[in-house]
Amino acid sequence: MNIAKTFTLGVIGVGVIVIILLSGQLFENLDAEQVMVIQSPISGDLAWYKDAGIKWQGGGKVTKYLKRSFYRFSIPVRFNDGGHADMIGSVQYEMPLDDKNLIALHTRFGSPEAIQKQLIETVTDKSVYMTGPLMSSKESYAEKRNYLIRFVEDQIERGVYKTTQREMRVKDQMTGADKTITVVEVATKDGMPERQEEAVLTAFGIRTFNFAVTEVKYEKSLDDQIKQQQVITMDVQTAIADAKKAEQRAITVAKQGEADAAKAKWEQEVIKAKAVTEAQQKLEVATLDAKAAEQTKRAQILLGEGEAARKKMVMEADGALEKKLGALIEINRLYAQAVEKYQGNWVPSLVMGGASSGSSAPGSGALTLVDLLTAKTARELGLDLGVAGATRTKPKQ
Repeated sequence: MNIAKTFTLGVIGVGVIVIILLSGQLFENLDAEQVMVIQSPISGDLAWYKDAGIKWQGGGKVTKYLKRSFYRFSIPVRFNDGGHADMIGSVQYEMPLDDKNLIALHTRFGSPEAIQKQLIETVTDKSVYMTGPLMSSKESYAEKRNYLIRFVEDQIERGVYKTTQREMRVKDQMTGADKTITVVEVATKDGMPERQEEAVLTAFGIRTFNFAVTEVKYEKSLDDQIKQQQVITMDVQTAIADAKKAEQRAITVAKQGEADAAKAKWEQEVIKAKAVTEAQQKLEVATLDAKAAEQTKRAQILLGEGEAARKKMVMEADGALEKKLGALIEINRLYAQAVEKYQGNWVPSLVMGGASSGSSAPGSGALTLVDLLTAKTARELGLDLGVAGATRTKPKQ
């Protein structure tokens, strides 16, 4: 009994020890940013897990991959003019989530480190290497800077280009001497770049994104040339800018002069227009005044002609009796005033009408003279005073 009990306790103890030793291989926790594969210790089958949580391990081999990874690089690049530089940057990539691609990656590479080292780095290095000969050092930091980034990114995602080479003579930007360079150009078909191999990453379902170049570090001699070239280019640009400024100033001054001349001309035109307008106004006013005077003249003539005709008709109708009587009255008034001023007796030298000789009435001479003058005036005025048959004493001759 003691032996059996002892054996049982020993088995239990061994089991506990085994459980303790194997407890770390029974279950495995999976984080949300990972995918995990567990290889069965007996059958060797692969079980893939993509959701977070505790998974049954059963003593199997566990391999975990980050769903998204980040690769930083510093890759040498050689340009078609012989210049060298280090391209420094980064690229992100995502693992596929389907079992087929995951199994293909796991069976070929076996670990995240191997995938990055043997796949991501190799493809990136090759893309950078194939991009360098497509441009010169100067072009890589100037006019083709954007092409440098775009060419590398495109070859990483879709496969490296198929290229052709040709030699050509060019002038060195720094020394001015002619030199022969090998120009590498991308082969195209139907307007699209030809690929010398299919995209490796795409074949495994890996997606790359956010490719970025933070710096292109040129070798010292080339960097010095670039800096010198930049200074020269800056001086040239400054000179061009100054020339354009001077040209613009000249244009501005000329335009300002034209504007001032035009302004002065138009000011004179305004003065002229005002003077012409005033003269036209005066002319129009004078014309209107002349027309008004002409009308006034015509009106006065018509009025005078009408008045003359009226007076003529009045005189023809009554013989101008009223005027003649007025004249007679005025003449007699004047005669009366003259007689009144006479202080003596007027004695006529002739007595007419049968009066006694030697006798005469006082003032009879004056009356006789008045009668004679009145009769004379009446004859001159054409008046009949009704004195027919009357006897008048004619003065002695």
